[in-house]
Amino acid sequence: MAMDVYDKLRRKGYLLAGDLDDLGQRASVYYHMYKDSGGRNVFPLIAAHGALWASGFVRKGMLVGKILASRHWIKKSQYQSNIAALEELVNSILDINRKVCAEAYALYFYTKIYREAPKDHSDIQFSSSLIDALVACHQSNSSSTPFSQNQRWNLYHEFFVWEQENIVGSLVESAYNSFDCPVVRFLALRPRVDFAYFGCGNSLKFRDFSSQSERIEKGMKAYMRAEEVGLKWVAESLKRYGVLPKAFFQDSGSYYGDLERYCETQLNVVI
Repeated sequence: MAMDVYDKLRRKGYLLAGDLDDLGQRASVYYHMYKDSGGRNVFPLIAAHGALWASGFVRKGMLVGKILASRHWIKKSQYQSNIAALEELVNSILDINRKVCAEAYALYFYTKIYREAPKDHSDIQFSSSLIDALVACHQSNSSSTPFSQNQRWNLYHEFFVWEQENIVGSLVESAYNSFDCPVVRFLALRPRVDFAYFGCGNSLKFRDFSSQSERIEKGMKAYMRAEEVGLKWVAESLKRYGVLPKAFFQDSGSYYGDLERYCETQLNVVI
């Protein structure tokens, strides 16, 4: 019975996560998870920024990539090959973003219901420390007891490491290794991440985005900056990307509710 619930949550999570380019939709799902935790689970709030930032990064990356790939304009076939490879790389990154959203949704709400890790699920591993941190979050929220900054840091760290080790790591490595346009690959491995709440001089400059250890290091810096500026501002600054519609900021609960009802209709199940 419990695994049936988890499987349904996963299917629902993938519906909520939408198609590859539905980054704003994923941001609304992440924000719902953050609000559902009473502000205790900061991972989805920062992940919402990641999704919205990626929307601009992808647009700029495709434009720059096409310009650089055009150096082969004399060889039309080579140009077309480079563009096709770039589009495949972008789609791989967007698919990773989609999977993280769906799997994070399923795990968060499963542990909210059962206060334990899903059993007999070979696809993804769950560390006891992550489950303990999630259970502590749910218990604190249900009893309206304080959840300290150290507890928020621990939950964020466990959640971030889990998704890097079990979802992101191998997929990112495969995506970049399969891309063979040297100039564009060089630039793609060195993005400058600048979330809306960072402020001047706090962007995260990557040396090698395919490095899991560097992604974890930068991810923790994003969290620490969020605590420095205040989680209220981190939430409010989601509007600065210009991706989410006005309806979201007028009533995020209703906006998400409409999305959830649509997905439940598609899934033909209410959890």
